Amino acid sequence: MSTILFVFSRPPHGSINAQEGLDALLMGSAFTTCSVLFVGDGLMQLVAGQSTDDLGTKNFSLSFGALKDYGVTRIACSKPDLLARGLNKDDFLIEVESLNAAAMQAFIRNHDKVLNF
Repeated sequence: MSTILFVFSRPPHGSINAQEGLDALLMGSAFTTCSVLFVGDGLMQLVAGQSTDDLGTKNFSLSFGALKDYGVTRIACSKPDLLARGLNKDDFLIEVESLNAAAMQAFIRNHDKVLNF
């Protein structure tokens, strides 16, 4: 069975629609083994207490809470990026595993396909 890693590297409300990435992840997990890695500004998608009222868009971030229910096997983030943004795992809506650079490389290599959003 093929494994897919979804990498979220962009902020939640930018030019690439992060919600489309989340939708693809949830859909993909119905057909194969999927994991997710949050890096760079993609970490901002997980920050609790976000409001999109001023943007006039839907706040989809609460949907990340369903990842385990959809069978997403691993949910991880970049520890260096976490520290660079002054965040810690307690700032997030969901529980994530933080990985150093070497662990991220191994994590990526353990998947057949990698999709970046």
